[in-house]
Amino acid sequence: MTAPASKNSFGARDTLQVGNTSYEVFRLDTVEGSQRLPYSLKILLENLLRTEDGANITAEHIRALGGWDPKAEPATEIQFTPARVVMQDFTGVPCVVDLATMREAVTDLGGSPDQVNPLAPAEMVIDHSVVIDVFGRADAFERNVEIEYERNRERYQFLRWGQNSFEEFKVVPPGTGIVHQVNIEHLARSIMARNGQAYPDTCVGTDSHTTMVNGLGVLGWGVGGIEAEAAMLGQPVSMLIPKVVGFKLTGEIPPGATATDVVLTITEMLRQHGVVGKFVEFYGEGVASVPLANRATIGNMSPEFGSTAAIFPIDDETLRYLKLTGRADDQLALVEAYAKEQGLWHDPAREPEYSEYLELDLSTVVPSIAGPKRPQDRIALSGAKPSFRSSVREYVTDHEPVPHTKMDEASEESFPASDSPALEFADDGPAAVHSAALGADGRPSKPVTVSSPDRGEFVLDHGAVVIASITSCTNTSNPSVMLGAALLARNAVEKGLTVKPWVKTSMAPGSQVVTDYYEKAGLWPYLEKLGYHLVGYGCTTCIGNSGPLPEEISAAVSENDLAAVSVLSGNRNFEGRINPDVKMNYLASPPLVIAYALAGTMDFDFENQPLGTDTDGGNVFLRDIWPSPQEIQRTIESAITQEMFTSDYSDVFDGGERWKSLPTPEGETFAWDPQSTYVRRPPYFEGMGAEPDPVTDISGARVLAKLGDSVTTDHISPAGAIKADSPAGRYLMDNGVERKDFNSYGSRRGNHEVMVRGTFANIRLRNLLLDDVQGGYTRDFTQPGGPQAFIYDAAQNYAAQGTPLVVLGGTEYGSGSSRDWAAKGTRLLGVRAVIAESFERIHRSNLIGMGVAPLQFPDGSSADSLGLDGTETYDIAGLTALNSGETPGTVRVTATKDDGSTVTFDAVVRIDTPGEADYYRNGGILQYVLRKMTA
Repeated sequence: MTAPASKNSFGARDTLQVGNTSYEVFRLDTVEGSQRLPYSLKILLENLLRTEDGANITAEHIRALGGWDPKAEPATEIQFTPARVVMQDFTGVPCVVDLATMREAVTDLGGSPDQVNPLAPAEMVIDHSVVIDVFGRADAFERNVEIEYERNRERYQFLRWGQNSFEEFKVVPPGTGIVHQVNIEHLARSIMARNGQAYPDTCVGTDSHTTMVNGLGVLGWGVGGIEAEAAMLGQPVSMLIPKVVGFKLTGEIPPGATATDVVLTITEMLRQHGVVGKFVEFYGEGVASVPLANRATIGNMSPEFGSTAAIFPIDDETLRYLKLTGRADDQLALVEAYAKEQGLWHDPAREPEYSEYLELDLSTVVPSIAGPKRPQDRIALSGAKPSFRSSVREYVTDHEPVPHTKMDEASEESFPASDSPALEFADDGPAAVHSAALGADGRPSKPVTVSSPDRGEFVLDHGAVVIASITSCTNTSNPSVMLGAALLARNAVEKGLTVKPWVKTSMAPGSQVVTDYYEKAGLWPYLEKLGYHLVGYGCTTCIGNSGPLPEEISAAVSENDLAAVSVLSGNRNFEGRINPDVKMNYLASPPLVIAYALAGTMDFDFENQPLGTDTDGGNVFLRDIWPSPQEIQRTIESAITQEMFTSDYSDVFDGGERWKSLPTPEGETFAWDPQSTYVRRPPYFEGMGAEPDPVTDISGARVLAKLGDSVTTDHISPAGAIKADSPAGRYLMDNGVERKDFNSYGSRRGNHEVMVRGTFANIRLRNLLLDDVQGGYTRDFTQPGGPQAFIYDAAQNYAAQGTPLVVLGGTEYGSGSSRDWAAKGTRLLGVRAVIAESFERIHRSNLIGMGVAPLQFPDGSSADSLGLDGTETYDIAGLTALNSGETPGTVRVTATKDDGSTVTFDAVVRIDTPGEADYYRNGGILQYVLRKMTA
């Protein structure tokens, strides 16, 4: 495809000669004010210069960006055209399903199927479907991949059809790596060379942690699958010119602290500062000392602190990493020449203008974890034990007894690990509950004896670490923490330490390169000795693919309502996410994951409690086995080579015999299988005309759910295991699927029937229409008295009556992952509007993309302050203003109570840009694109 010609109002078009190749470029210095801009805004400026069309992107937009006022509130809308789209399979499958459906819809509107094709490079990495069914044994990887293919055969056949049918669409098959690590190690270009032009690599991705690529100087962020589909089809991403927070780094990381500790510290700082909707940009003398892997780790966590992006500029370290990972010499030359020519090369002596400023002295970072339910809740490792004892009270019943331990008798903080009630071995029968007396520490306790056929007998208690998983894109890209964990494992094994028998251990690296350098360093045997066998290359525990706990442990935890714990090297630890048996989840560096597996409990003080004894009977503390920074660095230098990357990525799209032998449908349009429970044609375009119907106000709506603060897309979107007694479980059984073959919600994202039934069905969701009830339930006001019902069942009853629905929310509504099904499911349930105190960016955008109105309570108001309990009937007036091309600032909401009294207020319409208004008027972004395509 030839790039559309820019209007070139600023005379920016020029040529850049690199070696023997000449590229067309658009010079930033032709725009007044460009030199003072932050790095990230320079990338946006180049984007506008190159795509200026005089209509969507005008000279006025370019001037506005050149004249950016760092202190002004964002008000100028621009259209950003990403260079490429990157996807993972959970969120990517619905994209391909929708594109396949659009091919049929465009035909119905008089167009041709081949009009529907990605116009920008689109690359999908299948990394979200592997589940840790098998662990702690040598064949774990092979068995898990085998089971993955069995479970996901229909989806994988569908994706192979897409790979063969759509131009510019490539698939990295299962068992290769995690999307964000594959992105930084192979897919990212830093500077694109395409159609004779050179320009900065930018991307949007169907996963919020797309920001990991920010570490390479690539501006990119997570969007909903809905926005990603539009970007693939040539639609720019509508956005406001953001504020940019300058984050100065000084000093160096001290011994004992890791990149994970740095990122948890930065996450805490930026959450407290408030960066939602802003760019974060790192600068200063300290940047040069931050290895690329650490930069990627920091960029990865951008969604956890709420920023749109968290970017590092291009410098020598960027080039070093590109070279290490096997990028071609001419690509390296292009990156360096372009960045220096355009003023994109990092100059630590120059401080751009920023909207706000923060600073971190890296030498002040201390070992940390975060939890038990939010990534921003950092805890210094030294305070982890008392923090756990405080937090656990939220997860247990108040009347439970407290143990009397040796520690209480001595009033000391130090006692052998075997004396902890969570760790002692006992001789009682299976799952026998121990009695306990009150103790001075006041810690809730319910010791339970468990008998395991292959693990012996042991006692579980609140705080038992039942999952300790090295997983997730955040850390498994980072050699310093991955080799740190392996060296710690070696030291532990040499001291005679073992992992506790109730801990489910797993190692899921981000790419095959990790395996290579573990083997070269000779460290795999030590990891395996502790149960850390390779389980898969993919996003596992962090997204709820932790797999089941051993049956006897699961039974003991659930039957006795124990507050069990997971420790994972991930980025997400929201409630109900990791495993249905686990209540408390903590994020930690890979070495600390192993440390907690050795300890076996969160009720542990690493400074004063030994992990066990060595062969001479001496106490072994964590400090005794922690590897030095010097040894870690020596191992990195000796074990990691460029050849590992070039070899592993030489056939990255091939997939081997398993992938290539899948029977694959052919043809321009997909042959839907009416019996499929994985991939079904969605209903979004049914009955769609060439012109949109007029926007109407909302009348007589009922509240489907009243929700509190920080409700995440994990609470809204279907995720994790499918329960047999849930609406989704009933649907699958009605369609002949056995319980053992349910798979996860994520793997069934291509089937709207499953997904709509799982929307708002998270086991930890608290719908405030009900008292003390968790899960996907509501009150059904189609029935007398409004009895409790499944949210899906109630929504069906409302639909039968023609009753529209609204959702009431608190602050930060829709935070977390960029889950398109959080918006798709909301719309398919019949929700017309969400009224919340504030929205996180991606979910608000996705709601509009599905034709749902995001409305905000007046500043300082909430459902509770207005006296709304969710039993009211709602009328929303003023949306019809959109029909005349206006974006109404507010709409009048009238809530009528049972006694006839009313509450009225003006809700702010969070349709922020004209582009978003176009999407909403059309009933959604895909409908808009289709109509534009066939107009």
